[in-house]
Amino acid sequence: MSLTIKSHFASPTYLSFTTKPSRFTGYNTKIRPNSIYHFNPLKLTYYQPKKMQAPVQYSPAPVIKSSLIEPDGGALVDLVVPEGERGAKTIEAESLPKVRLTKIDVEWVHVISEGWANPLKGFMREDEYLQSLHFNSLRLKDGSIVNMSLPIVLAIDDETKERIGSSSHVGLAGPDGDLIAILRSIEIYKHNKEERIARTWGTTAPGLPYVEEVIIPAGNFLIGGDLEVLKPIKYNDGLDHYRLSPKQLRKEFDRRNADAVFAFQLRNPVHNGHALLMNDTRGRLLEMGFKNPILLLHPLGGFTKADDVPLDVRMEQHSKVLEDGVLDPETTIVAIFPSPMHYAGPTEVQWHAKARINAGANFYIVGRDPAGMGHPTEKRDLYDPDHGKKVLSMAPGLEKLNILPFRVAAYDIVAKKMAFFDPSRAKDFLFISGTKVTLDFSRIWWCFEASFFCNNLKYCAALHVKLKMLVIESSTVKGTRGTLAPRTLKVPAIKALA
Repeated sequence: MSLTIKSHFASPTYLSFTTKPSRFTGYNTKIRPNSIYHFNPLKLTYYQPKKMQAPVQYSPAPVIKSSLIEPDGGALVDLVVPEGERGAKTIEAESLPKVRLTKIDVEWVHVISEGWANPLKGFMREDEYLQSLHFNSLRLKDGSIVNMSLPIVLAIDDETKERIGSSSHVGLAGPDGDLIAILRSIEIYKHNKEERIARTWGTTAPGLPYVEEVIIPAGNFLIGGDLEVLKPIKYNDGLDHYRLSPKQLRKEFDRRNADAVFAFQLRNPVHNGHALLMNDTRGRLLEMGFKNPILLLHPLGGFTKADDVPLDVRMEQHSKVLEDGVLDPETTIVAIFPSPMHYAGPTEVQWHAKARINAGANFYIVGRDPAGMGHPTEKRDLYDPDHGKKVLSMAPGLEKLNILPFRVAAYDIVAKKMAFFDPSRAKDFLFISGTKVTLDFSRIWWCFEASFFCNNLKYCAALHVKLKMLVIESSTVKGTRGTLAPRTLKVPAIKALA
């Protein structure tokens, strides 16, 4: 017989895995459901349920499957037209009224087409938009609820609306005019920008990056419908091999015989605090009985604000982290998450978590102020730094995902390395973040003295070049958490490399 353990990690849903045979026939153990704020989610506490279950026949060689979470709504959508049908579909698209897409619109086509927003099959129609905007979720035909905290919509202007007329379908063209997709059974409705901004960000203050870049210049109407994408979205930037779809990721998890997948999103380079956290998390999963937990290191690859580190620099640094063995390449998958970034805090972090469910991850690591930013007009954070992880533990449609809050890491000046914070000797720790490093010249020395960026000299040089160019473009470059101004660099080696 085998013993089935159902475990609860900051979520009302249980996750099952199999252990060695037990002499206690019919005995079933569970973890007592507790709040993540009063216990360590990776520390097990068992209790015996009142009702005994029938024994289960033991299989000495169980088949391990990694995709412990089914995609939202069932099977993953694949909205890319089969290769044999692309010619005919392209001819049809050429005959339809055209909607010209922006670069960020194309990123959303990419996201939808691969199933990251499963079960969404196109840009939202009005009923889906209102559910997302007001409820952060969608109700499916069978009555079930899936999380959908960000409206995924396509805006058009008055002229385009007039050109579409009474047509039921439109062709979608990229920024250069190349045909990308067909949008079928369309619905056009009003784009109330102020309401959308207020409900998504909780403020209408000027200076929100996505709002300034996407929403304010957008048209006054939204167009929804079902997508048929004429061919896979490619960026031809040398990074397409990192852009693995949810289907490809699930296949890779199975190839590696993963029995747990824990996802970590970031939009900064990996620093030693991150590495400490990720390696510690894997160790704790092993202690819990998982045999082969796999890390999905999943940097955001869509739109980011101007003062974020460029994607190509980040990916080169991530590759170096694996090459140097800071993270084990055998148990780590590095892939790009193609979604644009909203910087909408607790609202957006639900989207980030939901997308990883569709990719097959059953654990999601969340830290301080996830998807947050500094207030655009005041000297404070826009969101409470603890609200993101709290919201994830309660969000509708995310119950099956196990939320793993950060353990706080800082630089231990005694041990001269990144370590988990010990409040009993708080004065021995210094706190720094990747965001602060990229916004302040004076902190770049951390790359070396504190080995903050995993001893990656090449990355630090590239970062210096990026910051220097920002200062050349403007004597003062305002970031979301402070102001960039020319400062004296503390590491001459960086100057030489730059």
